[in-house]
Amino acid sequence: MIKLTRIDDRLVHGQVAFTWVSSLGIDCLVVANDKIAKDEFQKMAMGLAKPPMVKLAIMTLADSIVFLNYLKNKNSKILVLINCINDALIITNGVSEIQSVNFGGIRTREGSRLISKAIAITDDDIPVIKLMIDKGLELEIRQVPTDKKLFVKNLI
Repeated sequence: MIKLTRIDDRLVHGQVAFTWVSSLGIDCLVVANDKIAKDEFQKMAMGLAKPPMVKLAIMTLADSIVFLNYLKNKNSKILVLINCINDALIITNGVSEIQSVNFGGIRTREGSRLISKAIAITDDDIPVIKLMIDKGLELEIRQVPTDKKLFVKNLI
């Protein structure tokens, strides 16, 4: 069962590995990222950053969609990590179980503007966000589980 789908450009880091994992009882982290799936050094670093009793699967977007839809994984408590809004659209289009996307951290980059203290979006992100909203997805911002939800649709 997918407990949370999170956009965080840092992917696996302390806030995710300890705060979210313990709060949601996560036993499997899925990093869905085409570039990192091919980078052995990044995969090793993420393996070191995760809690010891939690499984880590780092896969391409396409493989992540297959994995998340596979019936065997329904007994796991999964946290899906994606590093950008475009990849979130791809994953949510491919996995109907996902009804909500947490925006956890997207750093400022050229052409972006902050919509919250930890989320920076570009003009190119807005149509993608609107597609996800029109699809009926809840798009919420929280860095940690105890934060009050802020809804992206109210901030763009």
